[in-house]
Amino acid sequence: MKILDRYILTSFVSTLFTVFIILYFIFILQGIWLFITELAGKDLDFFIIVQFLLFYSPKMIPLVLPLSVLLASIMTFGNFAEHYEFAAMKASGISLKRAMQPLSIFIAILASISFWFANDVIPKAEYRFINMRKEILQTKPAMAIAAGQFNDVGTINIKVDKKTGEKGQYLENVTMHIKSASGYDNKAVIRSVDGELESDNTSSILQLHLFDGNYYEDVIPKSTSQMRKKPFTKVAFEKYTMNIDLGALQDNTAEREEIKNTYHMLNIKELTYTIDSLETTLQSDRKSNMENMLLRYNSIYSPYFHNRTISTTSVTQEVKKDSIAKKVVDFNEQPLASFSKEMQARILQSSIDYTNNIVFNTESNDVAASSQIKKLNDHYLALYEKFVIAYSCFLMYFIGAPLGAIIRKGGLGLPIVFAVIIFILYHFVNTFGKKLAQEDGIQPILGAWAGALILTPLAVFLTLKATRDNGEVNFLGFFSTIGDFFTGLFTRKQAVKEEKQTLE
Repeated sequence: MKILDRYILTSFVSTLFTVFIILYFIFILQGIWLFITELAGKDLDFFIIVQFLLFYSPKMIPLVLPLSVLLASIMTFGNFAEHYEFAAMKASGISLKRAMQPLSIFIAILASISFWFANDVIPKAEYRFINMRKEILQTKPAMAIAAGQFNDVGTINIKVDKKTGEKGQYLENVTMHIKSASGYDNKAVIRSVDGELESDNTSSILQLHLFDGNYYEDVIPKSTSQMRKKPFTKVAFEKYTMNIDLGALQDNTAEREEIKNTYHMLNIKELTYTIDSLETTLQSDRKSNMENMLLRYNSIYSPYFHNRTISTTSVTQEVKKDSIAKKVVDFNEQPLASFSKEMQARILQSSIDYTNNIVFNTESNDVAASSQIKKLNDHYLALYEKFVIAYSCFLMYFIGAPLGAIIRKGGLGLPIVFAVIIFILYHFVNTFGKKLAQEDGIQPILGAWAGALILTPLAVFLTLKATRDNGEVNFLGFFSTIGDFFTGLFTRKQAVKEEKQTLE
């Protein structure tokens, strides 16, 4: 490796590493803020919190890595141009295209690593992360009840002085208030010397075993004299077991939404297999629904076209009573003319009910099919995203490197402005495309690659502009032109408004 290649590579890698660490830390802080309600007040030890964030952090790579490559490219090549290092390279016969070659190889290796990371590491981390969120409430009783304070859990309010054991399952000096149906007062109080928490991974019920305690419950007085005495019952027990619903401690809707998105836990092979199964199921359901609709249709209308008789099931018995069963209907005349007014009303009502039933079944089938299509599109998006993250490294590099050479600014000023604008555009278009693809508005492949397709022409334009050295892109002039356009438009509107007022 030549000295110049080593110098360019070292400068870029050091900048990339620094930017990546800073951005990664910022996104992790965002995750802490997002899950602060699940972490705060749960008596979690430091190792559990670190593990929680460790399993959460890999999903941030698709956001952090492209932005880091973009910012590092702008800063590195902008710094070279600002300090006239590119001018020295050109004077030595080294073009920008030649200077970008070693970093192009490095970006190719980085893209391969990011693809492996998205295909193998992120799905496993997502699986562990979601299961750990469940484990916090189901297999870690210490996180459901904090020591030294009262904890509202559904219809009970419980306080323990101390917890011991590997999972904090052993309790000391337990005080529990059982709320009444109104929730404003206590129906009963339980005091015990010891307690033990027991949970099951397959259930959301937490069992609380209390030992050596007393159960106190107020007695409803039957007279004024009894009311003044404030009667209550006291029962001593050696063991008392209560079931606590852990669903009261969490947002069930959000939890179900997270657990339902299992496509993030699958690699390419598993996604391909699942997509094939979902498509087969969707086609089978559509075929079955169509056959059922045709069967219901033929069961009603086949008598008209084959037997040319009226045999509607809901009115057959009534028709027989009128001795008009199996009457041949001439379709050149009114089909209901031979029936009485009452029977005509019953036949029409039966037809309306049948039509409404057909409409309801059709709408239900459409809703079910839409749900299946959305699930299928989510799996397609998860599949394409694994390739998008690798391509985004190339895309951001071939935008950032020539852009840095053009603007000739390094450091953290102007490069951050351009990087944030470009990345917000990329992220916005990607998010919009994914949402549109989920609702089956566009093909999933277009939704997943929307941001890359929008920015690829910009990368080609900037790379050609910088490598051919045929002039700079005057961004300030561009924005100034846009400002002058809107200023002139506003001035013309004001002039027209003043002229109208003058004429009036």
